[in-house]
Amino acid sequence: MSHPTTFRRFVGGLIATLLMLPLAAFSDGKLPFSELEIAEPQRHFSSTQECVEPEQEMRRNHMEYILHQRDKTMHEGIRTRQYALEECINCHATKDESGEYIRVEDPRHFCASCHTYASVNIDCFQCHADVPVRPSTLHKLQSGKAPQHTDEQFAGQLSGETLQLLASEGKSQ
Repeated sequence: MSHPTTFRRFVGGLIATLLMLPLAAFSDGKLPFSELEIAEPQRHFSSTQECVEPEQEMRRNHMEYILHQRDKTMHEGIRTRQYALEECINCHATKDESGEYIRVEDPRHFCASCHTYASVNIDCFQCHADVPVRPSTLHKLQSGKAPQHTDEQFAGQLSGETLQLLASEGKSQ
């Protein structure tokens, strides 16, 4: 055997030994973080109304709906409740054993449970409420049926259907 081959084997064995040292430190046979538990996302919803979109659709695209709603509200002044973050909180907020709403800092909070599971940081609740602040104004018949406006639909005028929706939402607040 040549000198370089012997040296490579020695260095390889040394590295393998060094990599195994941390395992020897845990004589009870448990690896570091082996008991780490990742909380599964919780499913909470209103028993009186359906979600505005199917569950799989909301899992994949809820942020698009929230951002679209934000843009329509902030830039165009259209305030519908269908994709409003407040309505999401109204349906998905849960209470703890003492009857108090679970806050976003708690891993059991609906948004926090999913976003922690997915390793996604949420900053919505720096400004928005993480618990219901008033009863939902969505009705079962409106859920999933309220129109979302496209640029073509919003050409300076609101459709009659949109005006009726906005009027009905304003009356129930």
